[in-house]
Amino acid sequence: MPEETTMIAIVALLFSTAVSGYNVKEPTFSILSPQGLRMAYPGDSGVSLVAFHYSINTFLSGVTAGQYNVDVTSPTNGEWVHENTAISLKSGDTVYYWVLVIHNGLGYQNTELKWTVPSEVKTTKAPPSLLTTLKPAPPVTDDFIATVPAVKTTSSPGGGGSDPGNGGGNGGGSGGTVSCDAYPCQSSCDMTIPPCNGLIFEDTFDDLDFTKWEHEITAGGGGNWEFQLYHNNRSNSYVRDGVLYIKPTLTADHYGDSFLTSGRLDLWGSSPADMCTGNKDWGCERSGSASNILNPIESARLRTVNTFSFKHGRVEVEAKMPTGDWIWPAIWLLPKYNAYGGWPASGEIDIVEVRGNEQLYDSSGNSVGIDQMGSTMHWGPYWPLNGYERTHTTRYASTGTFGSEFHKYGLTWTEDSMTFYLDDQEILHVDPGKNGFWEYGNFHKDAPNADNPWQGATKLAPFDQEFYIIMNVAVGGTNYFSDDFTNLPYSKPWSNQSPTAALDFWNARNQWYPTWNGEDAALQVNYVRVWAN
Repeated sequence: MPEETTMIAIVALLFSTAVSGYNVKEPTFSILSPQGLRMAYPGDSGVSLVAFHYSINTFLSGVTAGQYNVDVTSPTNGEWVHENTAISLKSGDTVYYWVLVIHNGLGYQNTELKWTVPSEVKTTKAPPSLLTTLKPAPPVTDDFIATVPAVKTTSSPGGGGSDPGNGGGNGGGSGGTVSCDAYPCQSSCDMTIPPCNGLIFEDTFDDLDFTKWEHEITAGGGGNWEFQLYHNNRSNSYVRDGVLYIKPTLTADHYGDSFLTSGRLDLWGSSPADMCTGNKDWGCERSGSASNILNPIESARLRTVNTFSFKHGRVEVEAKMPTGDWIWPAIWLLPKYNAYGGWPASGEIDIVEVRGNEQLYDSSGNSVGIDQMGSTMHWGPYWPLNGYERTHTTRYASTGTFGSEFHKYGLTWTEDSMTFYLDDQEILHVDPGKNGFWEYGNFHKDAPNADNPWQGATKLAPFDQEFYIIMNVAVGGTNYFSDDFTNLPYSKPWSNQSPTAALDFWNARNQWYPTWNGEDAALQVNYVRVWAN
């Protein structure tokens, strides 16, 4: 977490959008000898903090975090001075920056500024006492509230510690020393690579933030004829004590048992906030009958498609998976734009999927329930051509199950490869090679008459476009739970080929529903973070 002065600066910044009365000036620049940069802001009356955010030769849009971000909390000789002797500048280099000033308790900023090193530079040598410690800070966005929030302590991408600002990451920091593998980084780190170049998305779930997450509203079953409907209801998605819960419940608890066989489900909505989001497979309107019942489960699926998407970076989610028969949680990414066509041509990235059953086994006797997680990439020219088997892995929990404690699920995504992590340990690395996924998937031989949708694109296509985040809890369906699986102490109650699969599942509720033990049946998410490359 950023230090207190940075948080105060962030909070105060919000007030400046509504309050005027102070104009932020441009600082004066000079080059230090033998190397370094000096920035000095005038010592105006009423100023209590000056924050400099800057990058070298990289434009900063708005209040984006820079390569270097520093708060100066006291003036020196009548000026607010920051000096960075770790960088070497030459004639023609440009410093892109923005400045935040706390004046009489309110924050004011001057953004999208730049200074270019002239051809002839007068250098100065500053005394060591003026050097200011650099501490990268998260980008300031409208998502910060205009009150000083309580600090929520969580582990950093380096892992291990509970306070990344005090060396909790596994980079070996101790005694207040931070490292280069946990954010924020020390000033000697390379600020151009993750995680040192800053967060671009974070939610620690102090509340259910609808400026970040949109609820999907549909009964379409996610393409797998799953047994749940998704909607926006606090019985199925809520926040408590800094944790997001996505919890499946019985539709009959909401509407009554008879609704499933004789009711009419209308999810069309009447305003943007409650519109149906997926009409495929009768997802917006259905009627129940004795053999074709309405979705027997209510749940939630949250996404960032309209608020946040990214290309390349590091994703980390700390979560505890739900335990309960036939529950299917997922944390995953889909393309914001289907640049290469419909699924799976434009790709899918499953960071983690789990089956909630405690005693579920495949045909070889391997456990495939709550003690096993999977990570998968889906890609292919069109359905059913899908090369996911080449980009799939599973792992077992080292202790307990994935439903008994929180684990960290991560993805590092570069221009050349994708690497998946479980508790900071690499579990899958995907590099398709210079000829991309077309040859990596052997489609040039297995489907010689198919067109390559990624022709002329980068080697990582379709994973070279912006993707958004999804978190959901599904139940059942006619795909993910194979008919070859053995479940104990009772058999799987439906066949994936049955036209009455949902009804067969519902009729067995006396078997599976007792395994849904309150909030243990909920996906619990402690935080979601994304760092940019």
